[in-house]
Parts: sequence; C-alpha cells; structure tokens
Amino acid sequence: MPCTVWEEQLSLAIPSIDREHQEMVSLLDQLRDAISARAPRPVLSGDLNQLIQVTKNHFAHEESLFEQTTYPDAEAHRLEHVNAAAWLVEIHRKFDEGISGISLDTVDYLKDWFLNHILSSDRQYATYLQAAGIR
Repeated sequence: MPCTVWEEQLSLAIPSIDREHQEMVSLLDQLRDAISARAPRPVLSGDLNQLIQVTKNHFAHEESLFEQTTYPDAEAHRLEHVNAAAWLVEIHRKFDEGISGISLDTVDYLKDWFLNHILSSDRQYATYLQAAGIR
C-alpha cells in the first residue's frame, strides 16, 4: 500500500489537530515501510513506541480542548481514545515480549481505524470547537 496522501476531506480546519493527524498517518506509513523492508525488531519496536507516544499526546491534546470548550460528547470520545491507546500498547507489549509479530494487515487496520475516526468521531467535534474559537 502506498503512503497515505493527506486529502482535504481529512482536514478538520484546526491546524494543530490536522498537523498531529498528519504526523500519525506518517508514522503508520513509516511502520508499514519498516515491516515491508524487514527491519530488525528493535527498529519496529522503536517505530511502535513512537507511534504510541505521538498518539497518546494527540489524544491528550484533543481531550484538553474538549475540557476547555465543555464539548458535550467528550466522554464517549475519550473512551474511544482509551480503547485505541490500550490496543496499541498491547500490540507493542506482545511484540516486545516475542508473543506475536506485527503484520502489514495490523498496520493497515490501525490506519483504517484512525482515518475512519477522523472522518466520523473527530469530524463531530470540529464544528463545535471552531464555534468555541479553537483554531
């Protein structure tokens, strides 16, 4: 699968969030490339760790904006974040412990989940945050 091209439909018109989303997509592409190149386990583990850290920071940023604006669906959205982050951490743990590998299918699933999350859940808060003055 080629690298994801950022499309206007993915933009939420909140530059800081859009930049973070672009970085996460780039990291998923980087991980996919590393798997395809049969990179050593430490490289893959490092890529996974970087993805987890960037994802957690992004989720925390979104959640801080929800608190700042009293976004009404914040709790449901936060639970999506908790579940996604826990899943990423579990993938990394199993990989580092040698229990399982990481496949292209797994990365493609992560990317599909993330892009769908932007287009559905994140899209729901964008207008609310913009109306509250978040740019």
